[in-house]
Amino acid sequence: GESVPVSKAEGDKVYAGTMNEEGYLEIRTTKRSDETVLSRIVKLVKEAERKKSGTERFIDKFAAVYTPVVIGLAFATFIIPLMLGHSWETWLYRALVLLVVSCPCALAISTPVAMVSAITSAARHGVLIKGASFIEEINRVRVFAFDKTGTLTRGKLEVIGITGFNGYLIEEVLSIAASLESRSGHPIAKAVMKKASEEGSEILEIDRFISIKGRGIEAEIDGKKYYAGAPGLFDDLPVSIPEGDETKGKTALYIADESRMIGAIVLADKMRVNVPDVIRDLKKQHIRTEMLTGDNEEVASALAEQTGVDSFFAGLLPEDKVSAVDKLKDRFGCVAMVGDGVNDAPALASADVGIAMGHAGTDVAIETADIALMHDDLSKIDYLVKLSRKTMKVVRQNIIVALLIKGTFTVLAVFGLINLWVAVGVGDMGLSLAVILNAMRLTRVRA
Repeated sequence: GESVPVSKAEGDKVYAGTMNEEGYLEIRTTKRSDETVLSRIVKLVKEAERKKSGTERFIDKFAAVYTPVVIGLAFATFIIPLMLGHSWETWLYRALVLLVVSCPCALAISTPVAMVSAITSAARHGVLIKGASFIEEINRVRVFAFDKTGTLTRGKLEVIGITGFNGYLIEEVLSIAASLESRSGHPIAKAVMKKASEEGSEILEIDRFISIKGRGIEAEIDGKKYYAGAPGLFDDLPVSIPEGDETKGKTALYIADESRMIGAIVLADKMRVNVPDVIRDLKKQHIRTEMLTGDNEEVASALAEQTGVDSFFAGLLPEDKVSAVDKLKDRFGCVAMVGDGVNDAPALASADVGIAMGHAGTDVAIETADIALMHDDLSKIDYLVKLSRKTMKVVRQNIIVALLIKGTFTVLAVFGLINLWVAVGVGDMGLSLAVILNAMRLTRVRA
């Protein structure tokens, strides 16, 4: 969950599934394979999925009761008058009308047809919903919890500023920095090289390249020694870093020669462009927003301020994210989790609704999630909430209309005030068509 690789020294813990960016490690295994962080992630996902219950089981139970009750009522409508000596032809006809009117077709399809329309509409807008129950769950969500790296941010470091010191131009600073970083595989080096390529900077020939573990690099250009790295690299050098240069929540790469500081390059894991708008739209709908990240407190605080989220949890391991989601559930109610990585999978499974970034997300995250944003467009979350609320409104409309008409026509059928044609044309087929047409309005919901 860190946006910048974390330096490890002798005695530090390294987790299974993490990658060694550069350097050589000798590792002693301290836990069995089923006790690693990666194994715990798989266990947490399975446990969380077992906790989920389908909301549609209620419909099955209702149908199991409704159908025999209706048949029994129709049978009673025929038998009781017959036992009292009334005409069997009249009451048999009324019983048949009652049976047709009471047919639960419109009631049975009132929910599924609305859900199918909503899922179809969502798919057209690049949102894959894996089940109808998740539309209902989104309607109940009170908190959206966002992963930071790769979800609220792009997950890649980018150069966002260059400063020259002691008379150096920013073009010179970038050229020297790119030359020094040209032999490094560090993510910071890749970001600097990308910027140099975009700006057409000259890459100078370097000699005596040395990578200083966890601090930076040094090399010679035209026989002169240069350094590039974190502030700690210059502790033992006769150069000083200008104060106030490293922006809060960002990473600064400083460049110097043997006697003076020549410049600084500021990098950041850039926030996705529409994130503040997404957070603002959710707040307008009275939904709380939280950020969960494995990154450090300072970086998390800076991004939280930029995005406008209500609160954040920093320095989290995968199991910590599950705990954070559970705390949010206990405090606020229904929680939706939005993430992209393997380390988000347990939280995605534990949340009431898990939403994965389809393009940037890992296979594990997408497989675990209930909903996938196929184009990594966070603005679709606001669309999802609106679609869910409109869907549940349509479902309620369908159920209320179906029950009112069925109830009214049932009474009319018992008293012989409607014939079989009206029962079929209005109470059964007509009502079913009305329910379908009402549900189809959901396909026109715009993102």
